[in-house]
Amino acid sequence: MLLLVGLGNPTPNSENNRHNIGFKIIDAINKKFGLSKQKPKFKGLLTTGNINEKKVYAIKPLTFMNNSGICIRELIEYFKIDAENVIVFHDDLDIDFGKIKAKFGGTSAGHNGIESIDKFIGKDYSRIRIGIGKPKNKNAVVDHVLKDFDEEEMKDLEKITNNIIESFSILIDKKLELFSSTVNNK
Repeated sequence: MLLLVGLGNPTPNSENNRHNIGFKIIDAINKKFGLSKQKPKFKGLLTTGNINEKKVYAIKPLTFMNNSGICIRELIEYFKIDAENVIVFHDDLDIDFGKIKAKFGGTSAGHNGIESIDKFIGKDYSRIRIGIGKPKNKNAVVDHVLKDFDEEEMKDLEKITNNIIESFSILIDKKLELFSSTVNNK
């Protein structure tokens, strides 16, 4: 079993924020692979289905970014999913816009959603870090992550999402380095 997690904030005015890129990826996965209709469960919006003959749960936590770990812990305890079978999609300021870096474990690098997950389930899970770029002024970080993607970025985001979907079988097999290089070279 795999648990796919997309990080974001559940308010309507957050839908197109850079911080909500994880939600957008989960929506694309749900659509592409025909997962079930989203249902509110485990403090999130949950879908289920099979991808490449693997049972998959996908969730968008409704606990807000900084408390994402609460939702994920409840779900993995209920379904008895090992943390190593969790894949989290989230924004990353330290990566150029549109680039992807996949890794297993590591530090949160100050990302509050990742810090929350680490607190509740430990650090032994996969992270798909999706670059949103960094503002020139450090004081503008909060505004940057909570700002909507502009029109050009939305077009690029669609391409990024498609590249992730096209390379999904590599990700499910947990070949993280190959996944990163494949997605970034499309």
